Amino acid sequence: MDFYIVLVTVPDKTTAVTIAEALVGANLAKCVNIVNDIKSIFHWEGKVRQEQELLLIIKAKKVNFPALMSRVRELHPYTVPEIIALPIVEGAQEYLGWLNS
Repeated sequence: MDFYIVLVTVPDKTTAVTIAEALVGANLAKCVNIVNDIKSIFHWEGKVRQEQELLLIIKAKKVNFPALMSRVRELHPYTVPEIIALPIVEGAQEYLGWLNS
C-alpha cells in the first residue's frame, strides 16, 4: 500500500478544522495535524507577499489522493491552494498498518 503526506496551507483555524474534519470524516485521510503560526512568503500577482497561515499535514492512502484533492479544493477559500503530496517511503510498520486500516 502506498501512502502520502499531503501538505495544505490555509488562512485560518476555521478553514483548517473544516478541511481536516471533512477529510477524516469521509475516510479520505487517516489523520490531519494542524500546525499553527506558519509565515509564508510567496509571489502572487506580481508581488512578494507575506501571510500568516496554518499548515495541514495530512496522512492518506495514495489511492485516495484524487478525491482528497478535489474535496480540499471544494472547501478551500484560495484561488490556487497549496496541495502537495509527498510519498511516505518508510515508517514504523505499526503506524503504516494503522494508516492502511
